[in-house]
Amino acid sequence: MKATVKQIEGNAFAAKADSGHWINIDTSKSEDGSEAASSPVEMALIALGVCSAMDVVLTLKKMRANVTAVHVNLEAERAEDHPRVFTRVKIEYILSGEDIKLKDVERAIQPSIDKYCTVAGMVAKTAEIVTSYKIE
Repeated sequence: MKATVKQIEGNAFAAKADSGHWINIDTSKSEDGSEAASSPVEMALIALGVCSAMDVVLTLKKMRANVTAVHVNLEAERAEDHPRVFTRVKIEYILSGEDIKLKDVERAIQPSIDKYCTVAGMVAKTAEIVTSYKIE
């Protein structure tokens, strides 16, 4: 995997990896950013949510659940000292659809966090990951 990062101005950057899609990354004005995009740490938290949500949806499809909507709420606590890694992350999955069984959701979430989601594997090196879910 390769990526490139280019400075736009101050601490605002554009980046792309092997997929070829550009994304913007920024920070607060107090850190010489322009507050025009998510920060690198926010992107890491977002990546965790998307990575796991994708796993959960794919697993539930294999279980013949008709998932029509997924919403994931994430909340991270960070260390006080630098590098200020995540120390605890709460992930709440909210699923909508038909034929979604509680036991199947549990069987989809845990392997994502413990085995399949690459981002979770990295975050779990420094943080406790706590999950919950609701079916609407």
